Amino acid sequence: MIDDLPRWHPDHFARRYANLRVRQRVIKAIRGHFDDLGFDAVETAVLQTAPGCEVHLHAFRTDMLSPDLATTTEKWLHTSPEFAMKKLLVAGVESLYQICPVFRNAEGSHRHSAEFTMIEWYRQGHDYRTIMADCVDVLRLAARTGGVTHLTYRGLTCDPFADPEYLTLDAAFRRYADIPLSALLDNREGLLAAASHAGARVLESDNWDDAYFAVLHELIEPKLGVDRPCFLYEYPAHMAVLSRKKADDPRWAERFELYVNGLELANAFSELTDPVEQRARFATDMQEKERLYGHSWPIDADFLAALDHGMPDCAGIALGIDRLVMLVTGADDIRDVLWL
Repeated sequence: MIDDLPRWHPDHFARRYANLRVRQRVIKAIRGHFDDLGFDAVETAVLQTAPGCEVHLHAFRTDMLSPDLATTTEKWLHTSPEFAMKKLLVAGVESLYQICPVFRNAEGSHRHSAEFTMIEWYRQGHDYRTIMADCVDVLRLAARTGGVTHLTYRGLTCDPFADPEYLTLDAAFRRYADIPLSALLDNREGLLAAASHAGARVLESDNWDDAYFAVLHELIEPKLGVDRPCFLYEYPAHMAVLSRKKADDPRWAERFELYVNGLELANAFSELTDPVEQRARFATDMQEKERLYGHSWPIDADFLAALDHGMPDCAGIALGIDRLVMLVTGADDIRDVLWL
């Protein structure tokens, strides 16, 4: 069987070569799009002093030898180029993008790869609503470049040229699980009971976040972005460590995720620029990582120093290139859009 052959074998490669040709064209078109908009195309280091501060992500650690081989310095493969790109915003770059490999440990499935390709872009003087409009342009550009009218994934189809749906987290929980999330933001027992009643798999020992993710992953995500793209927005504030809170309701953060055919494609924020609040959020999240996984990551002191210097109001996003190409080509497995 072809699947039993090495991925470099001509018979195996021939099966996915057409997808890879589309991949090349899509990446080239996206680069041209942001170049034409006047964005700076940047390249930042993959090796960082800290990989990020996400509670539930796992990173790759390595040791960098000194030239005399006498000492080592702990380094991490970045889970995102976010901190480095924000430093460039502080330095004075107004709008920038980067397409690069990123690394996330303990990941692997038909839609996850431990090493994958991401595009991140940031705009000074804008919020996450502008980034939503950017996403619509990128989806439509990718479809046109791939010569398709619909994006497909595992039997589902989505029209990228249709008007997107804009759905808050609170509205999504009410629609698909009959759960009034806004009334349960500080109520672990209430959310656990509601999640169990809705049919999500939860345990009595689960915390609030566990119940939230059970409902989101099992009952909501599979229904998002079918027929037309869906922007799921306004996340609980504690689930957006790098995002600005809503001015009129600080229980929620100006964060969105983009879904197409139930597949999460991007994660975006109106960026938090307050260094005091950012330090406190990092500390809280690393304490939670230590509690859950028995370890934590270092915090990028240079990034916090850049925030102290002053980061301008801005918005940014991370979008998965591999998943986008899957949707354009109709591939069901991320490995079918990776070269090797």
